[in-house]
Amino acid sequence: MNNYHLINNGKAMITLNTFKVYNPSTSALIAEAPKATVQELDDIIKGACDAFPEWSSLDYSERQSYMLKIADILEQHSEEIATIITKEQGKPIGAALGSMFEIGGAIAWARYTASLELPVKILQDDENGRVEMHRRPLGVVASITPWNWPVLIAIWHIIPALLAGNTVVCKPSPYTPLSTLRMIELMNSVLPKGVINSVTGGDELGAALSNHAAIKKIVFTGSTATGKKVMSSAADTLKHLTLELGGNDAGIVLPDCDPEAIAPGLFWGAFINNGQTCAAMKRLYVHRSIYDQVCDSLTQFAKNIKVGDGFEEGAELGPVQNQMQFDIVNRLVTQSVEQGGSVLLGGPLDNPKDLFFPITLVAIDDNQNPLVQNEQFGPALPIIPFDTVEEAIAMANDNEAGLGGSVWTNDRDEANRVASKMECGSVWINKHGAVQPNSPFGGTKSSGLGVEFGEEGLLAYTNIQCILS
Repeated sequence: MNNYHLINNGKAMITLNTFKVYNPSTSALIAEAPKATVQELDDIIKGACDAFPEWSSLDYSERQSYMLKIADILEQHSEEIATIITKEQGKPIGAALGSMFEIGGAIAWARYTASLELPVKILQDDENGRVEMHRRPLGVVASITPWNWPVLIAIWHIIPALLAGNTVVCKPSPYTPLSTLRMIELMNSVLPKGVINSVTGGDELGAALSNHAAIKKIVFTGSTATGKKVMSSAADTLKHLTLELGGNDAGIVLPDCDPEAIAPGLFWGAFINNGQTCAAMKRLYVHRSIYDQVCDSLTQFAKNIKVGDGFEEGAELGPVQNQMQFDIVNRLVTQSVEQGGSVLLGGPLDNPKDLFFPITLVAIDDNQNPLVQNEQFGPALPIIPFDTVEEAIAMANDNEAGLGGSVWTNDRDEANRVASKMECGSVWINKHGAVQPNSPFGGTKSSGLGVEFGEEGLLAYTNIQCILS
């Protein structure tokens, strides 16, 4: 097994304690990951604080060059990192949306973000005076990342934070820490010491980051319940927050669609990364006039998708990443059937022996069904009929989540009308979950605070300072 270690102030940091990381496809032990104490975390944060003055004083163009160096080093090690992702997360390495895809996305995101500018904005310049608005870095940013896209989401957090002049302490999920640890080790080969640091361990570290006086911002991607705890812990020190939390995205299929033509897009909108994606489609509403045809087309498409070990030839989807999430998916599918749902394909499973959950489609009439109202975050999709578009919009909005949504139709004007009524941060037309680096991304309602990506996402890592003369 490879040795993994923390990076503290540019150097490898060896911890006394470790924890085990397992392959979800095989249950085999992959490695022992370092388990930091709160005292060790304090030392790591101190290193980030010490590095901040010099890093933040660099010319912006110099930091842009460093971000491009990060992209280059990741590209040079892309297959190595992708292999680690597949081992610890489970997604197939060579699939169209697998771990090599994740690394490619991370590289592209880094390069695009590096192209963004933070110019001084002139608010006034006349005989009465001059007002300049500057963007200043915050200080030390804590990044807390989830297990579903461990490298890509870390890049979403780290690159804009560094580019804006902050230093970063990154805590990956204990389920998938290894790829992030390796990535941060590689980053330190091209960055000044202390600029990007890593810490891994238990939940107590997340709490310590959230209330630590030296941390000026928390950027967190994860569940709504944990996000509320982060927000509460951060209140005493009035930290900046970006919280990208749980989603229960709705797709609405209007009656003019061709069921067979949209089936691939619907499937991958829902089952990207085996459904383990915040912005995956979690609920599908279909006009009753084409409901049966859409169900049939989706079922036939899904039957041809291979689920297997991430290194198995032809595998397009892998396992559910961990037992806790597997149990949530299985329980929700079981409850959906008990409350009137009809399984078109797949689960539930009575005696599961591994973490491979079958691709599952469930026909459901009741919008209050547990599989509809709760985020499954796995390979199970409820399909609900509707009679009028206004009914579909009302059902889609009848949920606490508000991350993303989609409208499927050939009528662009109607698509825009429906999109404007959906209570969510992003709406896609004839696709779902296609996040991109130039489009601000964030949730409404219980799906979070703030946005990531693009200029707005970069600005979220800064304070405004106005100079009046």
